[in-house]
Amino acid sequence: MEEKTIIEWEDRYTVYIPMVDDQHKHLVSMTNELYEGCLLGGEAAHAYFQKAIHEAVQYVQKHFATEEKILKTVNYPEYSIHKKEHEDFILEVLQQVKNFQEGKKFVPNNFVRFLREWVLTHIAVSDKKYADYLLKLKKEGKI
Repeated sequence: MEEKTIIEWEDRYTVYIPMVDDQHKHLVSMTNELYEGCLLGGEAAHAYFQKAIHEAVQYVQKHFATEEKILKTVNYPEYSIHKKEHEDFILEVLQQVKNFQEGKKFVPNNFVRFLREWVLTHIAVSDKKYADYLLKLKKEGKI
C-alpha cells in the first residue's frame, strides 16, 4: 500500500544548513504523520491528533529557537520579521489546539492543510531569504 502524504520534500526547500534542513525534513514528516492520523476518521483521528499535536508544537518551538539563534548570531537584517512570523504561527497553532481541546468546531484535516501551506511557504520564501543572506556572508568570508 502506498504511503499517504500531504507534503513531499523537494530539494528546492534546502537552505544548505544541514541541521536546519534536517529539522525541516522532520517537520514535513510530522505534518505527514498528522495527516495520516486524520485519515483514520472520527474518534480515532481525534485521539491520534491530540497525542501528535503536542509533540509537533514542542518540536516547532525547538526548530524556531535554532533558526533564531543562527539569525541573531549573524545579525540577519530581517531577524525581527522572521521571529514575528514564528511567533504568529505558534499563536495560531496554540489557538487551534485550544479550540480542539474545548470541543469547538475543529477539522484536523483542515488544520493539517494549514500546516502544509505555512511550512512550505515559510521554508520556500522566508527561510530561503536568510539562506541567501548566509550564502552571501560565506562567499564574502564573513562566516
